Amino acid sequence: MNHRRDFIKKSLIGLSGAALIPSAAQGTNFRLKEELPVRTLGKTGLKIPVLSMGTGDTNNPALVKSVLESGVKLFGTSTYYGNGNNEAMLGQVFKGLPRDSFMVATSSMPKGTDHQNGLFTDPSAGEAFKADIEASMKRLNVDYLDILFLPFAAKKESVFFEPLLRTMEDFKKSGKARYIGIATHSFSDQAVTAAADTGIYDVVMMAYNFRMNEAQAVKDAIDYGAKAGLGFIVMKSMAGGYWDSGRTQPINSQAALKWVLKNPNMHTVMSGMTTFDELQANLALLKDLNMTDQELKDLRLASAGEPGLFCLQCQDCRDQCKQNVDIPTLMRSYMYAYGYRNMHHARQTFDMAAGADACGECDNCSVVCSAGFDVKEKIRNISRIGDVPEEFLA
Repeated sequence: MNHRRDFIKKSLIGLSGAALIPSAAQGTNFRLKEELPVRTLGKTGLKIPVLSMGTGDTNNPALVKSVLESGVKLFGTSTYYGNGNNEAMLGQVFKGLPRDSFMVATSSMPKGTDHQNGLFTDPSAGEAFKADIEASMKRLNVDYLDILFLPFAAKKESVFFEPLLRTMEDFKKSGKARYIGIATHSFSDQAVTAAADTGIYDVVMMAYNFRMNEAQAVKDAIDYGAKAGLGFIVMKSMAGGYWDSGRTQPINSQAALKWVLKNPNMHTVMSGMTTFDELQANLALLKDLNMTDQELKDLRLASAGEPGLFCLQCQDCRDQCKQNVDIPTLMRSYMYAYGYRNMHHARQTFDMAAGADACGECDNCSVVCSAGFDVKEKIRNISRIGDVPEEFLA
């Protein structure tokens, strides 16, 4: 019971802190309007700043407005960020602005998503997805999206899933989406390759960070996609933000961001900025993207000895688990809760992983994690989020 109380207490602290403006930032307007470095987003031809904003970790419209005024153009959201409330918040920021002064991307969870196996299964998913996205556009106060993502695309079969593939294509043909893409959390090498092979998708949003340095299959897929003209948008660039669940050992975020942008195929980073201080730090580092020797050392030394909070989603654990628990999805939930303190997103991700309580049936965990995670301990800790009342997570 004490563990549950502590978890709820930490949840509330994390949620309340996301909306606070640091005292040093109060009363300032942050109208920097600097020219940010840009890259071309693949075959779209869009010249886009290398820094974009993922808004799922904030409910602060003042911060979003400041990010926009700083020169950032692209804002990423989704219907499952606060059950549409994040889109509505953005819509209020965008209201009355010239439409060419910002770009927005969103997505919605398709019906029949099998997260564990990386597949879409419901033949009616296309129509439901269409209705969800049209509702998103209303909340965002836009009559077209700059980028529409199909989220949780994974295996080749999911990327080529006919009902959703044709729905995505229809959005683009109708002008309701300028460009279409996939967002992938797992089986990403397959997903990127398949997206290129469709000849339809323009963009891929994927996890990419210094912890994936040895993932050769992912590197090869990115090269393949880039040659096909795909634009790449990076998420999870901070690899969880911290090395430890107590958040006492922060990852060198400046070094992590620079590491991502060393790859010219990574066109923009969807940064989940939550404070004005983070915005200022990101803007400062964009003036010089060259990594210092100390920054390289920080990432090498840290990654050599600590498993951290970021799951590589390598899928090596899948066949090891006797109870068929969806470990990769639970590890993402753990990262959202303990790394980013986004309890709502952690709970939604936790709920995607059916059978999490099956771990209680094993005295000894048979899973050996390639990243060095204590899998059973992490699952035991994140499973407590299922006991937290929903109103504490809103």
